Amino acid sequence: MESRASDPPSPTSPSPSRSSSPPRIRRLEASVVNRIAAGEVIQRPSAAVKELVENSLDAASTSVSVSVKDGGLKLLLVSDDGHGIRHEDLPILCERHTTSKLSKYEDLQTIKSMGFRGEALASMTYVGHVTVTTITEGQLHGYRVSYRDGVMEHEPKPCAAVKGTQIMVENLFYNMAARRKTLQNSNDDYPKIVDLISRFAVHYMNTNFSCRKYGSNRADVHTVGGSSRLDAIRTVYGASVARDLMEISVSDDNPTRSIFKMEGFISNSNYLAKKTTMILFINDRLVDCTALKRAVELVYSATLPKASKPFIYMSINLPSDHVDVNIHPTKREVSLLNQDSLIDTIQSAIEAKLMSSNSTRIFQTQVVSSSLPTTQISTRKDKEHSIANSGVQSQKIPVNQMVRTDSRDPFGRLHSYWKDGSQSSKQEKKSDLASMRSVVVARRNWKENTDFTSLDQLVREIDSNVHPGLLDIVKDCTYIGLADEVFAVLQYNTYLYLVNVVNVSKELMYQQVLRRFSKFNAIQLSEPAPLQDLLLMALRDEELETRGDETETNDDLKEKIALMNIELLKEKEDMLENYFGIKMEDGSLIRLPVVLDQYIPDMDRIPEFLLSLANDVDWDDERECFQTVSAVLANFYAMHPPILPNPSGDGIRYYRKNREEVGLEAEILVDKSDEEQVDEELVAEAETAWSQREWNIQHVLFPSMRLFLKPPKCMATDGTFVQVASLEKLYRVFERC
Repeated sequence: MESRASDPPSPTSPSPSRSSSPPRIRRLEASVVNRIAAGEVIQRPSAAVKELVENSLDAASTSVSVSVKDGGLKLLLVSDDGHGIRHEDLPILCERHTTSKLSKYEDLQTIKSMGFRGEALASMTYVGHVTVTTITEGQLHGYRVSYRDGVMEHEPKPCAAVKGTQIMVENLFYNMAARRKTLQNSNDDYPKIVDLISRFAVHYMNTNFSCRKYGSNRADVHTVGGSSRLDAIRTVYGASVARDLMEISVSDDNPTRSIFKMEGFISNSNYLAKKTTMILFINDRLVDCTALKRAVELVYSATLPKASKPFIYMSINLPSDHVDVNIHPTKREVSLLNQDSLIDTIQSAIEAKLMSSNSTRIFQTQVVSSSLPTTQISTRKDKEHSIANSGVQSQKIPVNQMVRTDSRDPFGRLHSYWKDGSQSSKQEKKSDLASMRSVVVARRNWKENTDFTSLDQLVREIDSNVHPGLLDIVKDCTYIGLADEVFAVLQYNTYLYLVNVVNVSKELMYQQVLRRFSKFNAIQLSEPAPLQDLLLMALRDEELETRGDETETNDDLKEKIALMNIELLKEKEDMLENYFGIKMEDGSLIRLPVVLDQYIPDMDRIPEFLLSLANDVDWDDERECFQTVSAVLANFYAMHPPILPNPSGDGIRYYRKNREEVGLEAEILVDKSDEEQVDEELVAEAETAWSQREWNIQHVLFPSMRLFLKPPKCMATDGTFVQVASLEKLYRVFERC
């Protein structure tokens, strides 16, 4: 007993005094209650701005201006041109639970204004210094009065004023040390305020909004009322966002499910972003709805690349008695009647719209690609080879070598086999979300659907051979532009690099072929492309490149070689179709795989691709077969310079109509009148091809490279990545100067 008595008391056991005398319950002082409530309603400066802007909109304002200093901690200034505040209402303006929005609880069932509790202004006076300047219509002057702790510091003073109300909040959270510490970076909240005003500006398109830092001449948000919704989005978020939006509307009037009407805009399949932007207004009230946001993201994740997030603007209108607005201190959230049914209806509508958008996107991409030029003259390599051998001799090219399809039809193009994507996309369209997700999951988890040790080895080789330094560059680089036909310039931190576009795109395509193994989408050809014709084209081009113009052609030998290659490809038809998405039937090419989304290869290189597929693949060993077929596909899909020479600069000489009649020296010295004698149609095709390639490099290759490419170690030494400038070294040079 003595040893137990000497033990220290347990912290969990109640002391005798505590058990015998419970703590008293006290009524808190009003100032303490108000300050606690104020910290809940005004959580940060952006919350105060939201309350003030909503009051301005409730006052029927057509113009709202916001100025912010030190992230809102030093100063918040919100001005509007609304109906103002009566002089006789100023004494109770900032008392708790004083409002003009309702008079009895039942009014909440039909409330249409954004404010209704009468807590916001009162809360601001308990955590900051509030000054109100206001004038109502018909008055000769306005009034200014300051508030602290919910009461006026002095009687309203007459002053000059413009129509409406101006509320200034200074030294926010001056008496809440812990809150100020959490907001010690004064710039943290300004982006949130800008985002908030941007959302209001999109929805209230008939109201002028501006938001700027105090003392700045430039507004970070500035909109003019009277524009359309899409124009408002374009003004606030930029043309690049507005360009990729689709209008959507859906409604339901079945009382057993839900009664609502939704209108808005959603991003299409071309939109790329790392963060979801969702602007949601319910009965004209800016709110958040986590369940709806997750449902929308679920639809997009099933159809878009993993890193892509949507842009959503929605305005939902419901009967007032179907919405409970009084569930959150800052009115950020609302409760909806039949919420699950409403979300399901909206989700289905977005899914259908997005799938329709995906079909349209494929069709548009194919139309652009089908306009790419095909070859009417020999390849750039052919020309350089000819120039090197002939010196200044005339480069006379036979007509049958200038045309890749048929010398009797100079306008024949391989793209005549190209199919309108609207038909194939209809076959691939899936309306059920579950089936869409299963396809995506299957593609992302291909290991669960294939059982090839050799394929697994090839993928592991890619993962184990990654250069960590180049991987960092690839993930965080910024595209600058093209330096020449092969190299692009990119920036990483303070360094500039030259990147071999052909090598990088070839490696990316190779890795994508292996990772999409047996799970390819299809590029359908409108008409079967005869393998024999394509292989004969490739053999003639190969002979021209290796032996020159004067070589006698042996057409019988070429036909035999072509037939042997066709027989080989026929034997491998099933394997090529099932594993690589290359479909051949009855001696014709029917379908090609989609190796990289939103990208279609140069169709002029199909003959070279088929010849390489027949001759450069090791068909005997499984691992070597998969590797070499992937390499052949990668070379075909790589972003090589177009076959038509670049018409800019000296390249224009290849397009002169009189080039067969004059020598090279004469071409260089030709006068300006002769320079105009060019094949304008061919020049236009070439310019389109080169500009399309540059667009693909910037908007398809580099974004995909950041997401998917794992650069091998050899790229650090083979000239694929070359550092050309360092900001630090440039500064040293300038310092010496």
